[in-house]
Amino acid sequence: MALGNNPLYKIQSTQERVRYNTTQANAVQLPINKVAIQRAIIVAKKYFANELRDHLSQARISAQLCILALLFAIFASCVILLFRLLLVWANHYTQIQTLDFTGNVADWRALLPLLGAVLIWIVAKLGSKRYKRMGIAYVLHRVKLHYGKIPLQSAAGQFFQALFALGTNFSVGREGPAIHLGAVSASFLAEKFNLPDNSVRIMCVSGIAAGIAATFNAPLAAVIFVLEVIVREYKIHYFFPIMLSAICGAVSSQLVFGDVHELDRIQVFHIPLDHYPILAIGGVVLGFAAALFNYSLLKVTATGQNWPLIYRLLLAGSITTLIGLVLPQALGTGDFAIGEAISQHPSLLLLIALLFAKMIATIAAIGLGIPGGLIGPLYGIGALLGAILALVSALLFPSIAPYVGLYTVIGMTAMMGVCLAAPLAALVALLEMTNDASIILPSMFVTIPAFLIAYQGFKTKSIFFEQLEIMGLNYKVAPVNLALQKKGVRTLMDRRFVIVNNDELLLEVLKRAEGRSVLMRNTEAIFEMVSLEMPSDNHSPALTRHPIEGLSDTTTLNEAYIILSPKRSGQVFIYQDTPDNIVGVISWAALQKEINSGQI
Repeated sequence: MALGNNPLYKIQSTQERVRYNTTQANAVQLPINKVAIQRAIIVAKKYFANELRDHLSQARISAQLCILALLFAIFASCVILLFRLLLVWANHYTQIQTLDFTGNVADWRALLPLLGAVLIWIVAKLGSKRYKRMGIAYVLHRVKLHYGKIPLQSAAGQFFQALFALGTNFSVGREGPAIHLGAVSASFLAEKFNLPDNSVRIMCVSGIAAGIAATFNAPLAAVIFVLEVIVREYKIHYFFPIMLSAICGAVSSQLVFGDVHELDRIQVFHIPLDHYPILAIGGVVLGFAAALFNYSLLKVTATGQNWPLIYRLLLAGSITTLIGLVLPQALGTGDFAIGEAISQHPSLLLLIALLFAKMIATIAAIGLGIPGGLIGPLYGIGALLGAILALVSALLFPSIAPYVGLYTVIGMTAMMGVCLAAPLAALVALLEMTNDASIILPSMFVTIPAFLIAYQGFKTKSIFFEQLEIMGLNYKVAPVNLALQKKGVRTLMDRRFVIVNNDELLLEVLKRAEGRSVLMRNTEAIFEMVSLEMPSDNHSPALTRHPIEGLSDTTTLNEAYIILSPKRSGQVFIYQDTPDNIVGVISWAALQKEINSGQI
């Protein structure tokens, strides 16, 4: 049989031809895929460099803004959850196990504040002095004046110092590190993605919302706190990214720790209307207590501002240790104090002693530089005040006795709302954390006289702004500058311009410019704006050159305003990545028109 007629040979030949054709097809297909991938990369880079920045530079809500906020919030939430998990692990070993004085004296944990003070000092010394500032007041300063750009180097110091402070039973709150770490995480990513400055601020405050929600499982309170305390205004293009981030923080907290409402153990009963006159008197007392607390804390802060750090930390550690030996319930964030306030048969004398101890421990810790927040301790102080008011009132009006739980919640709401100048955030936070809507009306009623007594009667101010004044950090921004900060330069820049590299062509280009800006680089490599000025007489047009400054396309209209406003004339050029890559020009006339339009 001939080889060509062999069936086996034909089958093998067919298989080889199929294999060859398949290989050849793959060889042809591979370059096509590479080209498609390269084109996709080019398109993506172009989109991120131009279209995305154009969207984010505008002061309006967009899907791109919300998606970025959500992605950054996931990262910020992970950082906060890591912090919480480490804190839970540390508290398992360091939290005082007994609240009995005789058992506590021999407990080595009673001396932990002194150890914590030393550890905080070591972390502070290891870090750079340039990045030693931290806390809510510092974050507020960076949001107001630096678009929320917080140095990444400050994150490590905040993380470990706050971990040591909370782990060694200082009277500080968890929201301080949550706000700082959430802000740093989101703003760092925003800067890495080279987003416009106006959107960096939105990412920063969104990260703060994620941090608060991941800490307290209170997403709505996180949104209100950011708008009321940090941003201090309501804008729809702020609201949705902040809300998405708060949802992300709360969901991540529930996935790890469960859907827990920290204060739902407090028994709250609906209070009759005939109790409201007593509540009004309680509001006056709470307002006085809040004003006293703020004054004392700020006095200690100002006094110890220039002391060596180690002295301040050791003094705070010594005071906390002494208080813990006698009244260990006064230590920690405020959970022990709340537990005493809502116990079955609380002793009035014990609650009064515990109130003074808690206030002293908190003032010593925060005022002398222990890193941490205020909300937790304020909850403890407010709960004690509310319980004391209820017990004293019950001596005269026994019908008040069943409402001790409600009074504790009212006290917590008033203390946080007045001390932080955040009454709405305080109300919503307690509503979410107690999971009981019956607190709304009495808490609102009490907060009003408390706020008026403190702010009008005793001239109290927000404790955060007072802390900024003591630290010498500015936070005030003029309304026109604040409005211009909300829009990036890409929203207003004129993309119609000409760059001339040859002097011989300059005059011809100017004649044909048709309203377009003409730029030229001089011998010193400085860009100049070139124009033809028509003299009043009949002489020929005069060629004029003016140096022109450049701004990155990630800056806002405020930076252009700062450059152009002194002379009320001129232009600035806008560049992308490097000053040689000019993408637009903004004139004073265009900027003034934008200001007068009422759109900012």
